[in-house]
Amino acid sequence: MIAVNEPLLDGNEKKYLIECIESGWISSEGPFVKEFEEKFAARVGRKHGVAVCNGTAALDAAVEALGIGVGDEVIMPSFTIISCVQQIVRSGAIPVLVDSHPVTWNMDITQIEAKITRRTKAIMVVHIYGLPVDIDPVLEVARQYGIKVIEDAAQMIGQTYNGKPCGTFGDISTFSFYPNKHITTGEGGMIVTNDDHLAGICRDLRNLCFQPTKRFVHEGLGWNLRLTNLQAALGLAQLERLDEFVARKRRMGERYNELLAGVEGLQLPQDRVGYAENIYWVYGLVLADNVGFSAEEAMRRLAAEGVGCRPFFCPMHQQPVLKRRGLFAGESYPVAERMYRQGFYVPSGLAISEVQIADVSNAVKRILQ
Repeated sequence: MIAVNEPLLDGNEKKYLIECIESGWISSEGPFVKEFEEKFAARVGRKHGVAVCNGTAALDAAVEALGIGVGDEVIMPSFTIISCVQQIVRSGAIPVLVDSHPVTWNMDITQIEAKITRRTKAIMVVHIYGLPVDIDPVLEVARQYGIKVIEDAAQMIGQTYNGKPCGTFGDISTFSFYPNKHITTGEGGMIVTNDDHLAGICRDLRNLCFQPTKRFVHEGLGWNLRLTNLQAALGLAQLERLDEFVARKRRMGERYNELLAGVEGLQLPQDRVGYAENIYWVYGLVLADNVGFSAEEAMRRLAAEGVGCRPFFCPMHQQPVLKRRGLFAGESYPVAERMYRQGFYVPSGLAISEVQIADVSNAVKRILQ
């Protein structure tokens, strides 16, 4: 089986982990945590980095730090991972959805302004799969209406928008370091911001709102979202190779594009737009409606060929857990629905070889024949 993702861990990871073990610094108070925060924030052009235990935790803290609560509205894409909506719903706020662009697979930014009301507190911009959202127009709308922007750049580590790093643009931005990301710490995440106050709140929230002088007297409710020194050591070693990793991903995407060009019934990822070149976090495919079967069937057939795959995101308005809460009744987002029904991604981890890319491409061609 060709795995859908396999990370590369052949740099300084072992060296830094041994240093953690030999020094005894394995907890969140170890020195690698601060170093990783500082170097990652510098890489994306931010003043503050706050390391947390995963990308979902980063989003949770970001929503809480902005004071989003009961009755507030947050505009976001329907087509995304459920991590984006969880703290919005738990806080008593209301997620307001927009559909996707059928070519870039990102949120359709032309739908945002019509969704703004007097209760709109924030826009959550989620960069999807390989191309960033066209964010300048979103920032302009946000400034016009006095709305905060949360930028979920989990899938865009190393990507740029008009030459500026993704993660630069939100009032608060978040990243994930899950094993399928361009940098991995096993599990982990990062919050970045230029706002001293927001950074302070996020640091408090990740550490149970302990106070510096009265540690066990709490003025707020937080979480234990801390990243360990062991994880930060991995992240630092990975960060050292980010440019190499991005180049590998782009070569992978280009090779898939070459091998699958002209295959009837397949929509390939857009290779570039005016503001960015695809980073191919994953290599996604969308089946034409006339193929005669869905992504679920395609993945079943590819599994029989020894190829691991993953489905595209199930849209928020189709999530049973959210529908049971009475959300999105009667709402339809046809592009997101079709992408979920017909979309999936093939093996595209950093460790994938040229031979494996060719084998996967041939398997895709076979199942379509």
